[in-house]
Amino acid sequence: MPMLKQPHQKYAAFKPVSLLDRTWPNNIITKAPVWLRHKLLITKAPVWLATDLRDGNQALIEPMNVERKKKMFALNVRVGVKEIEVGFPSASQTDFDFVRHLIEDNQIPDDVWIQVLSPSRGEFIERTFEALKGAKRAIFHLYHATAPVMRNVVFGLTQDQVVNDLTIPHVRQVKQLMAKYPETQWRFEFSPEMFSNTEIEFAKRVVDTVVEEYGATPKNKVIINLPTTVENATANCYADQIEWMHRNVAKRDCILISLHPHNDRGTGTAAAELALMAGADRVEGCLFGSGERTGNVDIVNLALNMYSQGVHPNLDFSDIDEIKKIVEYCNQIPVHPRHPYAGDLVYTSFSGSHQDAIKKAFAARDANKTAIWDMPYLPIDPMDVGRSYEAVIRVNSQSGKGGISYLLQSEYGVDLPRRMQIEFSQVVQQVMDTSGKEMTADDIWNVFDSEYVSRHAPYKYVGHKLAEDSSRPDAVEVHAEVVIDGELHKAKGMGNGPIDAFVAAIASELHAPVKVMDYHEHAIGQGANATAITYIEMRVGDGPTLHGVGMDSNIVTASFKAILSGLNRDAARVKVPATAASK
Repeated sequence: MPMLKQPHQKYAAFKPVSLLDRTWPNNIITKAPVWLRHKLLITKAPVWLATDLRDGNQALIEPMNVERKKKMFALNVRVGVKEIEVGFPSASQTDFDFVRHLIEDNQIPDDVWIQVLSPSRGEFIERTFEALKGAKRAIFHLYHATAPVMRNVVFGLTQDQVVNDLTIPHVRQVKQLMAKYPETQWRFEFSPEMFSNTEIEFAKRVVDTVVEEYGATPKNKVIINLPTTVENATANCYADQIEWMHRNVAKRDCILISLHPHNDRGTGTAAAELALMAGADRVEGCLFGSGERTGNVDIVNLALNMYSQGVHPNLDFSDIDEIKKIVEYCNQIPVHPRHPYAGDLVYTSFSGSHQDAIKKAFAARDANKTAIWDMPYLPIDPMDVGRSYEAVIRVNSQSGKGGISYLLQSEYGVDLPRRMQIEFSQVVQQVMDTSGKEMTADDIWNVFDSEYVSRHAPYKYVGHKLAEDSSRPDAVEVHAEVVIDGELHKAKGMGNGPIDAFVAAIASELHAPVKVMDYHEHAIGQGANATAITYIEMRVGDGPTLHGVGMDSNIVTASFKAILSGLNRDAARVKVPATAASK
C-alpha cells in the first residue's frame, strides 16, 4: 500500500501541553553557577540508569545469554553507572536466575544499585522480591500504563479505577514487602507507562497518589519515571510535559524525576536534553541506544554531548573503541559507523577543504598552546575517547593536499613544503583514480617513498668529497660519484655552496642545465637517530618545475640525493607505478 496523500485522515497530530510561560528554552548546559537570573544552568550530570540488561535486552532478536549479560553488567560498572536495571525477573526465569547470580556471587559493587522491573500485579511483585533476597541495595521499579488507549482498550478501566485498583494497592504491597526484607536498602521507582500519551492532569494525579501512598520524604525520595514509551511528538513537547510536572506535582522535593525517552521519531537525545533543562534529575537509557523498536535514548551520545560543553557526565568513555566492541558482542548488533562520538568514521574527514582546515587548526593550536578546544569539524578531541589523530584525516578520491600532507606529517614526520603538497597530491590522486580505494597513512608513505625517495634510476648517488677554499668566489668544490644508466660516473663541480657545486658537477655530465628554484630541509626524529630530509624544487632544461626528495643522516648527502631524485622524476616524467599504493 502506498503512502497516503491525506495522512491526517489516519494519523492524529499530537496535542501539546498548554505551557505559555515555559522556562526551559532559556536554560543551558554550562559550567556557570546553578541559578542565574532565574535560569537553570545544568552544571552536573544527571543520575544515570543503564537499562541495557532489561529494555535493551528484551529488544534483541537473540537475548543475551548469561555470559553476555555478565559482560554487559561489568561494562556498565566500568563506565561508572551507579544504577543498573538488571532484568524483569517475574517475566523470565533467565532474568530471575541472573539477578540471583549477581547477588549470590557478590558481583555487585557496594556503590551500585541494581534495579528490577515489575508490572502492577500482585503475584509478579512477590516473585520480584524473591529474586532480590539478600541484595544490599535495590531499586524496585513498578509500572502500569496510564494512557487513554491502554485504559479504554486494554484494561477497560476508568481513571478512578486505574488509581484505586492498580496504583494504590500495588504501591502498598511494595511498601509492605520492602519492610519484610530489612537487610536490603530499598528505593522505589514508579512509571506511569506511556506517560507522554497520558492526559497531563491525570498523570499528575497518579504521581501524587504514588508519592503519598509510598510516604516519600525529602530524605527518602521516590523515583518518578516519566517515559516517552513511544515517542510521538517533537522534543519540545516532552520538555513542556516535564516542566509542567516539575512545577505542578504536589511534593516535588520528595521526587526524583527520571526520563526514559525512546527514539521512535529519531529525537530521543534532543528530548532528553530539553527535558533535563526542564527540570528532570535522572536519565534511563542504553549504551549506543539499544532498546525497543528504534531504541532507548543513547547514554553515550547524551553524556558526551554534555562533555563537549564542559560538563563532566561522571561516566568514563576514555576507551570508546573497547566499550563499543563489548556492546557489539553483547547485543550482537554493530554500532553504526556514523554514530556520534563512537562510529568508525565520525572523527574522519575525506574532503580536501575540511582536511586543510583541520591541518591548519592543529598547527595554530600547537603554536598558540591553546587550552580551549576550537577545532573545525571536530566537536571533541578524539584523544579524549582513545582515538588517535591518524584516523582524523582519511584519504580517498575526494581528498586534497591538506589531508595527504597531514598524514605524512603526523605519522612519519614528513613536513612537505606547500608547493610540494600540491605536486604530491596530484601523484596520490593518480594512484587513487586507479585503485578507487581509501588510502591509509602507510599507503601514502609508500607512494611518497617510491615516487621520491627510493627512485634510483637512471641516477643513483654513490658518494662525494667536499673541499672548501674561502678565498675563491666559488668556495666549494665537490667530487661526486653517481651511477647513470648503470655506469659509474665521476664528476667535479665548483659553486658557492655544496648544492651549487653538486649541480655544476651533474650538469657537466648531463650537458643540460639544472636550476634549483627552492630548498627546504628538516630533521625527522631527535638526537643521534635523527634523519635529515631535504626537499628541492628544481627545473631540468626547459622541463616543468618539479621536486626531489633526499633522506640521509648527513644533511649535505640528503641534499645531493634530492637533486638526483628530481632528475629521476624528470626522466620518468612523473609516471607513477600502478602498484605504488599497494606496497
